Amino acid sequence: MAKFKLDETDHQILDMLIENTRTPFTDIAKKLLISAGTVHVRVKKMEEAGIIIGSSLTLDYKKLGYAFIAYVGVFLKNTSQTKFVLERINEIPFVTVAHVTTGKFNVFCKIRARNTQHAKEIIFQLDDIEGVYRTETMISLEESINDKKRLMHSIFKNM
Repeated sequence: MAKFKLDETDHQILDMLIENTRTPFTDIAKKLLISAGTVHVRVKKMEEAGIIIGSSLTLDYKKLGYAFIAYVGVFLKNTSQTKFVLERINEIPFVTVAHVTTGKFNVFCKIRARNTQHAKEIIFQLDDIEGVYRTETMISLEESINDKKRLMHSIFKNM
């Protein structure tokens, strides 16, 4: 598949959508002095090229009662069990991110919980997965930076 080339208008459209994915195409069109149809067509082309993959919703987990964050490193008995263990981890809804890693851990997870008791229950669920040798947990005191927008803006500035 040929590489999709973004022009300045595409960059500007993406820039506005990065800031707020719910920005109406008519608002984008007015700011860029183009038609809403043009915005729609360009966004559709970027979706078809795989540059835009859906959109996301950002939640305030504190307001929802899930302010407790912990990171859990998972040690496996055998690396051949990775796929099986990941399938079991995926069944635990409070594990929001899981990475297969090199180094100390085989899998590194981020969990969100209501409190320490709830986090303990989630960690015990991870420990109980067949193939898990042990886990190591780090409690997040504060999520200081969680801003994908800065990265996206930087990527598009350098294209």
